[in-house]
Amino acid sequence: MVTVGIIANPASGKDIRRLVAHGSVFDNNEKVNIVRRTLLGLQAAGVEQVVFMPDYFGIGRKAVEGLRLDLSVSYLDLLVRGDQQDSTDAARLMAAQGVGCIITLGGDGTNRTVAKTCGDVPLVPISTGTNNVFPYMIEGTIAGLAAGIVARRVIPVEKVTRRAKRLDILHAGELIDIALVDVVVYDDIFIASRAIWDVSKARAIILSRAEPGNIGLSSVGGSLYCAELGAQQGVYLELGQGSFKVTAPIAPGLIDQVGIVGYRRLAIGDTVEVKAKPSLLALDGEREVQVRPEMQVSVRLSDKGPLVVDVGKALHEATQCNFFTQEASDAPINRSCLLLDARVCLVPCVWFLEKESQSHGA
Repeated sequence: MVTVGIIANPASGKDIRRLVAHGSVFDNNEKVNIVRRTLLGLQAAGVEQVVFMPDYFGIGRKAVEGLRLDLSVSYLDLLVRGDQQDSTDAARLMAAQGVGCIITLGGDGTNRTVAKTCGDVPLVPISTGTNNVFPYMIEGTIAGLAAGIVARRVIPVEKVTRRAKRLDILHAGELIDIALVDVVVYDDIFIASRAIWDVSKARAIILSRAEPGNIGLSSVGGSLYCAELGAQQGVYLELGQGSFKVTAPIAPGLIDQVGIVGYRRLAIGDTVEVKAKPSLLALDGEREVQVRPEMQVSVRLSDKGPLVVDVGKALHEATQCNFFTQEASDAPINRSCLLLDARVCLVPCVWFLEKESQSHGA
């Protein structure tokens, strides 16, 4: 069966940055509405089955209520912990079940945990988090259509997906975690609320991407014109009282100046040693890894990130092969006539515009 997995994080868009900055709360009822529209898009694209990650709010179950669906719906046999491990476990199970695509609802942190175990299953990430550098701001209906096209293999996957970069966290050369967007070396020893917002404690930032339109600590690199990155590049920023400062939106509504000591571009495979010890590593905006004085920890730029669906390209390619076209009879459509009719339709439009212009004395 053509199957799509949906991982909707009920905790995304609710961290402490709603108190210390001006992040908007992403209500779980709105996530239910997004999933409902996504289901209708999946159904229209011909998906036969949807598998949900269970969660404490019941986003999947509430989204299905009241919908008339031809596709079947199931829920993973998963012990709900109520933390990020749920998304990691769900992605692993979905990949093992052979889903054709996974749709995520969350921010950078949610997608990071999914990317750990989703393997080569393509992702359609919908933004419902705080820092949404990795996921898309996209209507659920469109996301569902695109995911359905990919899951059905209407177009070869390699034609409508791209391999994201990632940042590998290494302890004594062994992989212990990953980030998709940024790793921040933070001068602290307590994980506490996880989310970071006090840039004065940041000692270094390693980025897999740096666009001026980003938000969060990755915006520091994006605000450096000289740090513009190519598709196979990253950047290392050393922070402190340097020769210049960068003004950057480090959280929603929170714009700060960050001192730069120096920076350098990274190529795939380049490794940066974590020198500040003890410290914490914040991965995609959240404190995750404690670095003790005796630990040898480094960060490596990798091209082994998840496959991400190019939604616009998937829809475009699908129209090129007439995926959305249905013939009303057994006779083939005369497409040359359709093109001719389109040109003829321009004639009365031009006549109308000329009459309007004359009536206004133009």
